[in-house]
Amino acid sequence: MTMLKRFGIIFFCSLLSPSQEVLSGLSCAVSPGAMQNVLSDAIIQNGLLQQHLQGLVLPNIVGDGGLLNSPTSITGLHLVKSQLPKLSVVLLPGIGVQLTIGAKLELSGNCLVGLLSNLIDILVDVNITANIKCTNFESGTVQVVIEDCLCILGAIKIKILSGLLSLSVNEIVLNQLKATLPGLLCPVVDIVINLVNIQLMGTLNAVIPVGTAGTIHYQLASLPFTSGLFLGLDLDGAVKQVGGSIIPHDSSASALPPLLDKLLVLGLRQSFLNAVLSLLIQIPPQTFTCTPEVFSGASRLQEAITTLVPAGCSTCRGTSPLSVKLTLSGNPLILLEENKATVELSVMIQVFVQHLDGPILNLLLLKADLGLNAQVSIAGSRLVLGLSLGSTSLSLESSDVGISSISDLKPHCSSLLVETFLPLLNGALGIGIPLPNVLGIPLIKVDVQI
Repeated sequence: MTMLKRFGIIFFCSLLSPSQEVLSGLSCAVSPGAMQNVLSDAIIQNGLLQQHLQGLVLPNIVGDGGLLNSPTSITGLHLVKSQLPKLSVVLLPGIGVQLTIGAKLELSGNCLVGLLSNLIDILVDVNITANIKCTNFESGTVQVVIEDCLCILGAIKIKILSGLLSLSVNEIVLNQLKATLPGLLCPVVDIVINLVNIQLMGTLNAVIPVGTAGTIHYQLASLPFTSGLFLGLDLDGAVKQVGGSIIPHDSSASALPPLLDKLLVLGLRQSFLNAVLSLLIQIPPQTFTCTPEVFSGASRLQEAITTLVPAGCSTCRGTSPLSVKLTLSGNPLILLEENKATVELSVMIQVFVQHLDGPILNLLLLKADLGLNAQVSIAGSRLVLGLSLGSTSLSLESSDVGISSISDLKPHCSSLLVETFLPLLNGALGIGIPLPNVLGIPLIKVDVQI
């Protein structure tokens, strides 16, 4: 039995916490530290939590005051602001993410003790812990649900204008806050997490134009998975031509090597890259006269072909330069090996003569199978391939004038393709393959491995 290896290109981005093996595909593994930064930015730094806490209104607190104290009534108790909010993340293997938010809530209201009315300020430490689980995967999107939301109250400081506060009022406020705050804060966290999920899903489920040739629709290929070290997101991309159909590719998952000490890891399937190359490399046939202005070795190529023409072909010879037509044959194919990327493609080389007011005479129709070395790099959140000629295999397809041996033409044809066709290929690939902005984590300090 032959073992089939699937190769891909892996991007290692910005050193941080360790991650291990991830699924291939356009796959990424996100470290706990990276996930914490992403969620902290989305929930805390962008003011989303504060925005949804702003309307928090607590129920009135009423106490009878007992035998020795006056009745107490606290009304209009509302959130003024949340102070020093902090967020931490723990990845729960096979479950999801445990999110903890700690903050000081500053509450204010009116306090009536007996006949004495005062403003009351309450500062309470809260610690909210919620287990977040992804579920209901469909069409590249997932829903998130919060399980086991726990709200723990810490230190509580109560201040009224008169400064007079009985122990019983303290106890009444403490008991009421413990009874009501969790039921108010956990739904707020649930709303915030669902909004953040929509925002982050937008970075994973995105349609990105590829120049004017078409689009790539990136999306999740399966439910996210977690270990204690990383959050794994298996992405794939549908490659579509403008006004055309989707270019198919194999989306089967395969294992990548262990990945350590990285903030974010992205992988691209070889089959996906082939689909994108088919989209990018759409070069129309190129026809030109074989002159030094076009190709420095034109005279040598013309001389070499002329020597191959049978002596009896009087119409084959003349002073006019030969005409050459280069046509891309089939789709390019990228082959990935250990630390090596090669693009294979075929070019039809038609060499012909067209006399004034005469028919076209095809001297040669050659097929050049090229092995192009690919240099892979990241530039501006795009994967860029730069090609150089590695090998050329030349075969004779046909000749209207009886040429049968072409062994002497290989170096001339290779030079012709390097000077005329290779710049067109690199020009087509120059726009690069756009990569998704996964969770908003920028692709900086990127290492590329094959």
